[in-house]
Amino acid sequence: MLCVVILIFIFLTPKSWFENGERRGVSAHQNPIASTVLVGAELIDNADDRTHVEQVIRTFTNRPNVQVLNVRAVVGSDGKIRGYEVDIR
Repeated sequence: MLCVVILIFIFLTPKSWFENGERRGVSAHQNPIASTVLVGAELIDNADDRTHVEQVIRTFTNRPNVQVLNVRAVVGSDGKIRGYEVDIR
């Protein structure tokens, strides 16, 4: 029964519904933070060194044009830094 309904829709739908049916370009991401990457503390010696952090993230994500927006330390219950949350675009 469902197949019949689908076929009726296909053959009786006006062609004008499908003209200019090209997908429009995707607009830019509205949020400047595209994603957050979790990185172990052993990979980043100094979170304030943006050049080093960007290099680690580029290697880690295999994306040569990554831009680091923010770096936050993830601290364990014992007060030690366990890793870093890195916001990238």
